[in-house]
Amino acid sequence: MALVEMVMPKMGESIMEGTVLKWLKQVGDTIEQDESVLEVATDKVDTEVPAIQGGVLQEILVQEGQVVAVGAPIAIISTGGDDQPATSAPAQQEAPAVAQASAAPVAQAAEAPQAVAHATQRLEQPASGRFYSPLVLNIAREEGIGMQELEYIPGTGKEGRVSKKDILDYIASRQNGTAPAAQPAAAPAPQVQAPQPQVAPQPQAVPVAPATQVSTAPAQSYSGNVEIIEMDRMRKMISQRMVDSKRISPHVTSFVEADVTNIVNWRNKTKDTYKKREGENLTFTPIFIEAIVKAIKDFPMINVSVDGDKIIKKRDINIGVAVALPSGNLIVPVIHNADQMNLNGISKRLNDLANRARINKLTPADLADPTYTISNVGSFGNVMGTPIIMQPQVAIMAVGAIKKKPAVIETPEGDLIGIRQFMFLSHSYDHRVVDGSLGGMFVRRVADYLEAFDPNTSI
Repeated sequence: MALVEMVMPKMGESIMEGTVLKWLKQVGDTIEQDESVLEVATDKVDTEVPAIQGGVLQEILVQEGQVVAVGAPIAIISTGGDDQPATSAPAQQEAPAVAQASAAPVAQAAEAPQAVAHATQRLEQPASGRFYSPLVLNIAREEGIGMQELEYIPGTGKEGRVSKKDILDYIASRQNGTAPAAQPAAAPAPQVQAPQPQVAPQPQAVPVAPATQVSTAPAQSYSGNVEIIEMDRMRKMISQRMVDSKRISPHVTSFVEADVTNIVNWRNKTKDTYKKREGENLTFTPIFIEAIVKAIKDFPMINVSVDGDKIIKKRDINIGVAVALPSGNLIVPVIHNADQMNLNGISKRLNDLANRARINKLTPADLADPTYTISNVGSFGNVMGTPIIMQPQVAIMAVGAIKKKPAVIETPEGDLIGIRQFMFLSHSYDHRVVDGSLGGMFVRRVADYLEAFDPNTSI
């Protein structure tokens, strides 16, 4: 029988290790390729890890609760066939299976031209929200396939998932087509190791000593009339990141009050029809996100990050949305390429992410690469807040509760007093690269887009 090592996959640019939470399969169980084998916790999300190959789970190398470095072996799978030792790989590689995958496309292209021809077909619409296994994401990263392109690849796996064979066939079709300067498939090793130096800059800049000092204060004694609650893993990470962000970025907050009467009236008129048609709720947040996206296009220097003395300007507009979890913790899933979606697309994507966040079904890809974040503090009845920036972003906006207020209304016949719907926008920004003029103009522009909302908008 052939034995294959299953390793801890790479699940994000800043994730270097994971904690084994639970084995979903036991020794002797038969597993299919891409079937979930164990649950792993990282500093960003809890996720299930699928099998890289089908077979029988021969041996479990890591017990529940253990912390494992990315690339380290965690299990051995028996795939059948001739006897041979378990495949092993250098520890510095992200995922040994990726090295094998990098050399496969050319061979597959020669042996199965019909499959390659089929792989050139692309989906007519992007498969947003589709799950991608860590192996598929690793192969895509090695071959320079972005998330936007990945969403157009047809999947033959369960629920339309892209399998290892699907992405390798797609890569082979690109190499045999008109794609310029295709990299030679004979040199997989440099391709596998290339991302290593890219992992270091940002993550190393965030988790530093000051955060750990917060939890290592001198021990205190307590009387019997208190309850001592140990922070869970996610709360510890939130605590560390918030302290790091305040240390890294000099925070400044600007406030604007916006008249959103047209938005409130439009939603009240539309929400029941939308619920009946889509089976989902229509909230205010997608409208806020749409206005933020428009303002980012007007002021692209808000959509940046800082690397030392360099400003990294992002072309993608990926909006992180803070979601409160039933546990009381917070997580920020990401609407990728929000500028390419209409209001209905943003609403459906937001509902999907929020629902999966609350049942712990997010994947690392759902949390990757946000460029700007919004927090709806109004959902808790708060009229405004001063949010903390999500590193390495340079700005974040909080939207407050909508309240009725008397206001002066200008008319051709003169000024009148009327009842209008108002809300506060709170914009926190990193004063290292965002000055008061840019930070203030940005939040004012968001308010302008909200106030100019067309009450005849269709969704």
